[in-house]
Amino acid sequence: MNEFEGKSKLLMKYLLSLDQGTTSSRSILFDLNGHLIASSKKKLSLSCKNQDFIEQDPLEIFQTQVATIEEVLTSSQINPLDIEAIGITNQRETTIIWDKLTGNPIYPAISWQDRRTKDRCELLKNKETIDLIHQKTGLLIDPYFSATKIEWILNHVHGAKKRAENGELLFGTVDSWLIYLLTQKKVHATDFSNASRTLLFDIKEKTFDPTLCQLFDIPMQMLPKALPNATFFGEAILPCLKKPIPITGVAGDQQAALFGQGCFEEGMIKTSYGTGCFVLMNIGKKIHLSENDLLTTIAWDLNNETTYAFEGSIFSGGSALEWLKEGIDMVSALEEIESLAHEADRDQNLIFIPALTGLGAPHWDPHAKGAIFGITRSTKASHIALATLQGIGFLVYESIDAMKKEAKIKLKTLFVDGKVSDSDILLQFQSDLLQIEIKRPTSYEITAFGAALLAGLGAKIFPSLGSIQSLFKVKKTFIPNPSIDYEELKKRYHLAIELIKKLEDPHHE
Repeated sequence: MNEFEGKSKLLMKYLLSLDQGTTSSRSILFDLNGHLIASSKKKLSLSCKNQDFIEQDPLEIFQTQVATIEEVLTSSQINPLDIEAIGITNQRETTIIWDKLTGNPIYPAISWQDRRTKDRCELLKNKETIDLIHQKTGLLIDPYFSATKIEWILNHVHGAKKRAENGELLFGTVDSWLIYLLTQKKVHATDFSNASRTLLFDIKEKTFDPTLCQLFDIPMQMLPKALPNATFFGEAILPCLKKPIPITGVAGDQQAALFGQGCFEEGMIKTSYGTGCFVLMNIGKKIHLSENDLLTTIAWDLNNETTYAFEGSIFSGGSALEWLKEGIDMVSALEEIESLAHEADRDQNLIFIPALTGLGAPHWDPHAKGAIFGITRSTKASHIALATLQGIGFLVYESIDAMKKEAKIKLKTLFVDGKVSDSDILLQFQSDLLQIEIKRPTSYEITAFGAALLAGLGAKIFPSLGSIQSLFKVKKTFIPNPSIDYEELKKRYHLAIELIKKLEDPHHE
């Protein structure tokens, strides 16, 4: 029995985690031992006007989030008065601008997957600007991040620039949007991890940077206040909660997952296999800027001590599996992909590079398109299913390989989470490709768990990181097969990536 078990049984207190993602809004209720008590999920729509314009309805984001809170309270039958604190985690970079007085958005939320500003980003890529942004933010110039999305809205919505300059408009990532509405428009804030994804935030000074805001012509008065990850953000006020409940933990989804996996020590690494795949490595308390086109980002800030991380962002993970279902009608349910892949004979050597929204780390090519190589008359749906899972695994391998070179350490274990990590085929392939063991946790709600833990720390329920170490549980470990040699396969993947780059840019070398 840990030190919280008796307290939890006696008082029956809870932590409520709000997990706002790309395809759904979820609410998950945990007890103080980290046990999942109840959860609720509402699907979200995604508007794809064309291959570059990807948007969501900010009001739908908030309304579905509130609906899941109501539903989780009903299904769990707990007394809302027993909720100690709320944690928020969210899809990062997605950009919302709204009216300060009414709280109404002036334009749809521009998704992190949106590529409309790729030409603007190319114009910014001179050495001076690249170095300025990298030194201050740890990031690279890419339409993935918020700055060019904000700039686009201010330049394309009539009167928006003037209204922003007059202090009438506010910007926020999804966490900030939820906080603003949950606190009845009293609090305009974000956390350091989300702020570090805007291309406007100095990760050393932990503040929005005037020079960067000037570069993108973004009025600083529209930016939220950036706060540490486990602190008091404000009080959520909803009829279903019966009382104001403090929001005391906030983190972007990938940082929350790193925290939820218990990767507190330097060199620990996780991959979240969701809509995209995101590899994060804890690099400790010092900023280390990558020379291998990885991102350096804030993982979390606790008690005025900042932990940083390397990140490799892969834009197509679960979205590639969704494409098999929704895009080409190859399967009627995502669960069929795993069983189909089991049927595939392994001698087809099909190569699929799932660059469906460009290539992320370490290539950062927003123009790249996906491609399948090696199709013959004997190619079946099962081969494409297997190639999709393996293609995701290879893109993850590239980022982890870059991290190993950058950090100059020998990795032993990869912690994984996210819906796509359900696939044993993918994880065994990943383990064999990397030649390291992979640990899958008992709960797939690791992102929400991380937010709940941060909320518990922020509310002083958990006194320290040491007090939560016993809460992390592993369900299955994948061991690499040392007799498998994938060197030739890796060469074929690398060649395939070079080919798709040349297809979009004939002058690429």
